[in-house]
Parts: sequence; C-alpha cells; structure tokens
Amino acid sequence: MSSPLFLSSAFSTANGHLPLLSPRPATCPSPGFASKPTLAPTATFFYRESVHPRFRCCCCCSSSSSSSSMPLELSTSASDQDDDLGDSLLYSRAYWVSESIIAWNVDVPDGSCYLYASRTAALSISYGGIQGADVEIELQEDKGGLPANVIEKFPHIRDYKAFKVPAGSDAKLLLKCQLAVGTYNSDRKCSDATGLQLPGILDELFSYDGPLGALYAEETVSLYLWAPTAQSVSACIYRDPLGGNPLEVVQLKENDGVWSIKGPKSWEGCYYVYEVSVYHPSALQIEKCYANDPYARGLSSDGRRTLLVNLDSDTLKPEGWDKLVYEKPDILSFSDISIYELHVRDFSVSDHTVHPDFRGGYLAFTLQNSAGVSHLKKLSNAGLTHVHLLPTFQFAGVDDRKENWKSVDAEVLEKLPPDSTEQQAQITAIQNDDGYNWGYNPVLWGVPKGSYASNPNGSCRTIEFRRMVQALNHIGLHVVLDVVYNHLQGSGPFDDNSVLDKVVPGYYLRRNSDGFIEHSTCMNNTASEHYMVERLIIDDLLCWAVNYKVDGFRFDLMGHIMKSTMMKAKHALHSLTKEIHGVDGSSIYIYGEGWDFGEVAKNGRGVNASQFNLSGTGIGSFNDRIRDAMLGGSPFGPPLQQGFVTGLLLQPNGHDHGTKAVEEQMLAAAKDHIQVGLAANLRDFQLTNSEGNKVKGSEVKTYDGTPVAYALCPTETISYVSAHDNETLFDVVSLKTPMGISVDERCRINHLATSIIALGQGIPFFHCGDEILRSKSLDRDSYNSGDWLNRFEFACQHLQDRLQLQF
Repeated sequence: MSSPLFLSSAFSTANGHLPLLSPRPATCPSPGFASKPTLAPTATFFYRESVHPRFRCCCCCSSSSSSSSMPLELSTSASDQDDDLGDSLLYSRAYWVSESIIAWNVDVPDGSCYLYASRTAALSISYGGIQGADVEIELQEDKGGLPANVIEKFPHIRDYKAFKVPAGSDAKLLLKCQLAVGTYNSDRKCSDATGLQLPGILDELFSYDGPLGALYAEETVSLYLWAPTAQSVSACIYRDPLGGNPLEVVQLKENDGVWSIKGPKSWEGCYYVYEVSVYHPSALQIEKCYANDPYARGLSSDGRRTLLVNLDSDTLKPEGWDKLVYEKPDILSFSDISIYELHVRDFSVSDHTVHPDFRGGYLAFTLQNSAGVSHLKKLSNAGLTHVHLLPTFQFAGVDDRKENWKSVDAEVLEKLPPDSTEQQAQITAIQNDDGYNWGYNPVLWGVPKGSYASNPNGSCRTIEFRRMVQALNHIGLHVVLDVVYNHLQGSGPFDDNSVLDKVVPGYYLRRNSDGFIEHSTCMNNTASEHYMVERLIIDDLLCWAVNYKVDGFRFDLMGHIMKSTMMKAKHALHSLTKEIHGVDGSSIYIYGEGWDFGEVAKNGRGVNASQFNLSGTGIGSFNDRIRDAMLGGSPFGPPLQQGFVTGLLLQPNGHDHGTKAVEEQMLAAAKDHIQVGLAANLRDFQLTNSEGNKVKGSEVKTYDGTPVAYALCPTETISYVSAHDNETLFDVVSLKTPMGISVDERCRINHLATSIIALGQGIPFFHCGDEILRSKSLDRDSYNSGDWLNRFEFACQHLQDRLQLQF
C-alpha cells in the first residue's frame, strides 16, 4: 500500500484566478480540444470527438495533414491514360522487409514485377513503365507468403504478397538510391507502381550497437552518425553558436552504414551541423539536409547547431555531484512512491521571492528559502516522494532566447472584469511568441531545454539542470522526467525542427500503408518497433539516468511504444549500479499513459505498452477509471456530467443524466469503480459490488464492457483525479457542482477527491496546485495559454480575499 500523503493542512485557498465566463477561442487543434464553457448548468457545449475516449492529447499539434491525407498531384507531362500512375512514386505501398523479400499488396497473376533504382532520383512513370532507372531487377512471387518473423515484426501487412529479390543483388548500394517497384500485365503495360518502405531491410542489414554521437578522448573528439541510406555526410564545425562561417567542413567516412571521423581535441566546446546528402521520399529528390546530431547533448540558443559538450567533464559538475547517489532520499519500495506533477516555468515564474533572473528556470529550485521551495519542503515532510517535471528536453514552441519573447502585463489583466474577452485576446495575440509551452513537441530528446537555463548557449543547460536535480534530492524529493518518445515535432528535409527524418528519411517515423507518416499521437509518430529507434530511446533514458541522475520516467502516450521496448528500457535502467555508473538503477521507477488507440490499437504494430499488456511487468500506467468515476463521465463526454464527488444524484446541477433509476445505477457503478481503484486496480482483488455479489476487479466493467481492473501488483497503477491535461481539480469541481454550493463545500470536495487518491493502494499522483485549489479559469488545454492562466502561487496569504470574488 502507498504511504499516506497528508495534505489536508495545505488545502485551504484557491490560487486566485478570476474565471473567464465566456468561451475561449481554440488555440490548438489537438484531439479532444473543447471550447471553454460557462459555469451556467444550462449552457450548450460543443466538444470535438477524441481519437480515443480516454486519450487526452497533451502536445501542441502542428498544422500538418493527417496520415490519411492524399498527396498533392504532381504536374507531369504524362498523357491522360497515365493519370492513374502519375502520382504513384509519392506513395510507398511496398515494403522491403528483408534482403530477399519485398512485400506488396498487389496481384500479378499473368504479368511480372520489377525493382528499380536511381542514384540521382530520376525515376518517372508512364503507362509504358518506370523510366530513368540505373538498375532494374525482376522479382518473383513467393507463393509461400511472408515468413513468420516478418509477420511478427510487421503484423499489419501479414496478408501481403511476398516477392523474392534475387541473390547477388547489392542491397546496401541500392538502399542509397530512389527505389520503386512496378507490375506489368501480359502485354507489358505498367499496371501498378509505388515507392518502398525500408525499415525492415535497414534493421536486417544495418542494426548497430557501437558508438554514436560525440566521443571524447584525451587528444581527440570523434563523431559517429548512423545514416545507411546517405550518399555522403559532412560535418560543419563552428566556433560560435550563431552566425559566421564554419571553421572547417570535414567529410565523414562510412563503414557499414555508420559515418565517422576523428577530430582534434580543440573541437570540444565548438558547434557542428551535419550535411547529409540523401534521397528523401517526401521530396522525390536527393536532398542536402542540414541536421543536428540525433545524439546531441548540447545545442546553440537557436537550436540549429549541436554543441560538443563532454558531460563527463568535472567543470560541468556541481560540488558533490559524484556523491549524490549516496545522498538521495531512501525509497524502500516502489509502493511508497507519491508523485507531484509540476511544470518548470509554472513553479517559479510568478514567485516574487525568487530573483527575476531565476524565475521560470532550473535555478529556481536551488533557492532554499523561496516560497516555492518552502512549499515543496512541506509536501516532502507530509509524505510526497517524487516531483514529476513536464518536458525538460529540447522542444519547439518556445524560443530559447529570452530577448525574443513577448509578454502581456499581468497587472492589466488583473484589472479587467472576470467575464471580459480582452484577457483572452491579449494572451492569444502573443501566445506563440512568449516563453510558455508545456513542451510536448519534441525536437531533440537528449538535450535540456534552453529556455529554462540562464544562458541557452554553452554548458549552462547541463550545469543548471544538474543543480536542480541535486537541490530537489537534498530536500527529500526524487525527480521524474516526462519523456515524449511517441512523436516528434518536425519531419521532412526542410523543417527546422526535423532531425531524425533528415538523417535517415522514412525510418524513424511510423508510416501507414500508403507510406505517409502516422499522426494519431498528434504528429509524426515514431516507430519503436524499428531497431535503431528503440536503441535511441534506451540510450536517451540511460543518458538522463547516468548523466543527470534522475529517478524516474513518465512516458507520454506509452501505448504507442512497443511493450518490448519498455521491458528493455526497464532492464537497462535497473542494471545501472552505484559502483559502475554512479546510479542505483533498481530505484528508478517508470510509468506512463497506457492508452490503446490509433494504428497501434489491439497490437496492430506489435504488442504495445497498453494498460492490459503491461500486467505483470511492474511498469505503471494511469488509472482513468477512478478519475472518471469520481468526477463524472470522461474528459470527452458531456462536461456537466456528475460523478461520485461532484454530486451525482445527491446534488443535481441541472444536467439531464436520465431518470432517477439511471442516476442510481450510474452512482452504484462509480462506487464499484472506486472500490477497485482503492485496491490499485488489481484484477484479482475480490469485492462485494453494488448488486451484493462477490466479484473480481476484472469482472467489474466500464461503460464499453472493458474490465475496470488490469493490474497484477499495486505499483502498476497510477491513481489520479487531475493532471496537466483538462481542467484543474478545482475548476472541474466548480464546473460540475451546483452553482449554489458554498466555497467551503467546494474545498471539502477537493479534500475528498485527493484523499481517495492519497489513501488508496497504487501510486498516488497529484497535479501541482490541487492542494491550494489551483484554477486555470476553466482552460482545459492550457499548453500554450501563457503564464497568467497557468500560474499558481505558493505565497497564498493574500488569496482568501480573491477567492471570495470567484463566487
């Protein structure tokens, strides 16, 4: 059972936001985004259907088209009879799954099939066939179909035909070309053609476990880049982070898909950019792509250059850093963990006890006498064990250079009426140019975010991040990083935020059957089922664990990652030792969102890390059942639907839940769900249900017939009632409860909700500010809503008067 977290003394006042009583214009087209409702119980609400009833997208969505979008038609010189083939090379409907097999969902009963390659990307299509090839290879259909190992790796193409590539074909050389396959009927007319998806053969021929990134020796600095489809790779070395010409441009040499060079020690502290010449299927051209190192550990302030920073250097270590592993607070069992979710900027940007230079950044956590740190100390003394930081890697949406930020005057906003639309107008006008974003739009996973550092250039990111971890450990709190391996912000050869898709186009990002990038996670889904994607994820986790001594990881949309990847990650982390790595890996806890939707649903791309698939692994997943039972409905249902703590049946708010009998049934079901949740969602836990029957947790069903319980041990369940997504607890209580109830009653409802979470089995998880009745003025998707709507204040002495204004 989790250790009790006694927070009752902290639940006293609201954070003092003045509620916006008018709907707020949408700022992000993310799945499930909804207009901000009024508090009136008779209001009409318009919610967009989510991709999954329990999924809440927590990232800033790009405006890129969905994976089902059709490509723009090319202007070609083909005749009318060629129109059905003219765009075929924009698609990649065939899969080169192994050196000897190409999979394609096409019939050629009386005809033939050919593989074509052009090193200059000169392929074109007409009714007469594919032109411009340097190489043409006839393929033979294998009537035995795809082998079992291919189907296991690519279950979504299990019914495709198998075409044999002749032995002796130089596959490694062909993979550096534009590739296509075409079928011909018996009279030699081209009947179908398409490009190729290559991850299968790349994994077979080029899986690699050697060094990657920058390696530092006594006299040299060496660079290693995995880029098996590249035709050439150069490194442009710069002295300065911005501007100027490169000191030198050096050519890397390839050995079996890995490009490398050994340079002088003087490179350390410099910056570099890779120039990769490679065929890019989205452009149908050989492109010169300029990219950061996928294994970057430092960046320039504009994010365009990789810093050559040696994380082992003593100059980058705070005093006592190497001894921190022996000073961390004890965790005897994962069942003792309790988690507090916190955004780095939210923590201190409004804290006037913090020096202005430190507000909103890493160093604010090092100020022992600030209001924020004093509050965390109280929470630690009350039983809190872990602080979960929203994304702290390099993400898009916030310029690292503070001098480029725009802002609104909070004092002006405070003076506006609470139902004014002017607040929204001022915030929306600058929201893409201010210093605020949740950060679920990754660019590079392995570099601390520059906007939280006092100087985004040089090594400040590293030093200050380490000081933050050290300071939190010293007040009794472990540090959890929110990692977002399920998607990337950029793709293509020209996007400034694109990195991986420039280095090995078409490999790192998961694609659909037409060859276009999947976007079910919001944008640019990654493919952990590919060997080198999985390796990059695990290497990144190890980097944060060893070099930054973090104590846990929360996986965003973990269900889009393969279960095998999660198990390998857990094993790799738990293999770290104090003696060898300076880390007690056995104490590192991992958990995430086990939602099952999109192209990975029902193991569509392999066994994924969804709630039910993770039973018995010791990996935690969020329990949305107890959240919905307590609050009512789901984040995507009717916003006024009530639940156990918000007044269902007993304190009606005017929403039509159905007849009294229906309400009684809904409340009884909510009680059953809460009972199971209090027992950590254990599927074998026995309880007496609302009908008086003895049942197991797995026999209690949700609204769609899914079992409520899925866990085999308590540490596999993260119990929560609120998080950064959706309204804060105080706001959702204000929304769903009757207008006439008192402030004291609302406070007690907050107490009840958090007490159920704190005192049950499983891992309790709290959204920062729940303990001081934090409000975001009913903003349910505040990822880009700026400091004023997202703020909360630890110095609460003056908030009681402001609380009276809200009701």
